[in-house]
Amino acid sequence: MRVVVGQGSCGIATGAKKTAAEFERLIAENNLDIKVDVTGCVGTCYLEPIVDVYDDEDNLTRYVKVQPDKVEKIVEEHLKNGSTVEEQSISSEDEEFVKRQQRVVLRNCGVINPEKIEEYIAADGYKAIEKVLNSMSPEDVIEEIKVSGLRGRGGAGFPTWFKWNAAHQSAGKEKYLVCNADEGDPGAFMDRSVLEGDPHSLIEGMIIGGYAMGATEGIIYCRAEYPLAIKRLEIAMDQAREKGYLGKNIFGSGFSFDIRIKAGAGAFVCGEETALIASLEGERGMPRLKPPFPAQKGYWQKPTDINNVETLANVPWIIYNGGEAFGSMGTEKSKGTKVFALAGKIRKGGLVEVPMGLTLNDVIFGIGGGIKNDRQFKAVQMGGPSGGCIPAELIDTPVTYEDINKTGAIVGSGGMIVMDEDTCMVDMARYFLNFTRDESCGKCNYCRIGTKRMLEILERITEGEGKEGDIELLEELANKIKDGSLCGLGQTAPNPVLTTIKYFRNEYEDHIYNKKCTAGSCKALISYNITDDCVGCTLCKKNCPVEAITGELKEKHVIDNDKCIKCGKCIESCKVGAIIKK
Repeated sequence: MRVVVGQGSCGIATGAKKTAAEFERLIAENNLDIKVDVTGCVGTCYLEPIVDVYDDEDNLTRYVKVQPDKVEKIVEEHLKNGSTVEEQSISSEDEEFVKRQQRVVLRNCGVINPEKIEEYIAADGYKAIEKVLNSMSPEDVIEEIKVSGLRGRGGAGFPTWFKWNAAHQSAGKEKYLVCNADEGDPGAFMDRSVLEGDPHSLIEGMIIGGYAMGATEGIIYCRAEYPLAIKRLEIAMDQAREKGYLGKNIFGSGFSFDIRIKAGAGAFVCGEETALIASLEGERGMPRLKPPFPAQKGYWQKPTDINNVETLANVPWIIYNGGEAFGSMGTEKSKGTKVFALAGKIRKGGLVEVPMGLTLNDVIFGIGGGIKNDRQFKAVQMGGPSGGCIPAELIDTPVTYEDINKTGAIVGSGGMIVMDEDTCMVDMARYFLNFTRDESCGKCNYCRIGTKRMLEILERITEGEGKEGDIELLEELANKIKDGSLCGLGQTAPNPVLTTIKYFRNEYEDHIYNKKCTAGSCKALISYNITDDCVGCTLCKKNCPVEAITGELKEKHVIDNDKCIKCGKCIESCKVGAIIKK
């Protein structure tokens, strides 16, 4: 018997380390011959901390939300007596969260110990690179990736084989393969989960990619905000070198390839490949004109291929199982599976991996369980700051590169931020413009100044100071920024604004002409009032942090909206529902 505690960042944040320590303490106290092991995130982040108990025949019992005070009962009833603690077990509904997925990239996450190479090898790890070096030429590898239909999973969905082939055909012996692990979209954590839960899949994918293009050195550009990911990558790389899978003369083939990590400072613009290269070279992360493309002149002006974590983590599975197996999943133009991070007002937040072609409805409601507190679904933001908002009426849109692009959003790296009826779409656009304004590298006038001017307009509108012509001015500025910016990040920065105007123009008009926020989100445009249902209990008065409520016991109270800071404490404390927000 063994106990496995999920210790990805999400699990640790909810107390998984304390849970694991409590298991170790109680197991030692009871002299039980049971090992406490570690794994990454299985994707059900909303159920953390997660504890898996395997019996001697490797049958699994999964416990969820296991805080330290729940451990003793599991030890007493399950580990000592073999009885399942039903109230702590995962429900059949929550089990469906994983069962309804088709996992390629996440196949080992939450299953193996990411710090033990033996467990990756037992799961067919490093068999793909062995196959490549024993029986395939670089051209054969590129052809297999072409057959698979794998497209870049970090942004625009560019065909992976094409980039590899361009670097392969570029002249020169010194070439580089760079993994972009600078995951910067708000609400996106797909790459982090792979790095923390299955780092060897990325390493093996990079070795295969290096062989295909003729590179001998790989660089993982990972944001410094991912310390656990970096730690587990370093452990995995050391173990791979010890086994002879990484370094000189891999499998005695004569092919040598090694990897190093570069910790980035977390600049969003370094997700753009030429800005990333500038940062690697020790320069400020700013994009360069293309052409030449990195495949011809990249890192130190040498041929360089750049792929993100999810793209490269697909490669070992594709090579081992065949490109046709991967291509049989998904649709004709968007093949394979895609990992999505469900965040926001979703009932079951976490990671899902599904074949491309499922609808947004399948993902958000079928797997994600729908909206928290049974609220009304309003929109989903896809593609991060470079993406856009897709409204409820388009929820049956298939999740493919082509269909999502038609809505004005993009698949991007895979973030899905779900919004309900209480989300103000004007404020949502303001949030993303604030992000891109802050993260602009400043090289382009249109991006540096244009996003600032758009943000100023959005701030005025949400503060009740919008005026006629603001919507048209936003559209004009947005189109100029798209046309005039140097890199893809600047060119896509206006997308959240353009899509919210396209689908929620009425909310902009309400803010500007009626001085009203229909979602009740923009503080400058709402007020709190106490109705005649007030019984004078004084709870609202006692809980108001700015003393904006007056009234005597058993008499109707009054809110001074000049003092009110719209914190909502009064509504939360009122037991009779006598306070309304207008």
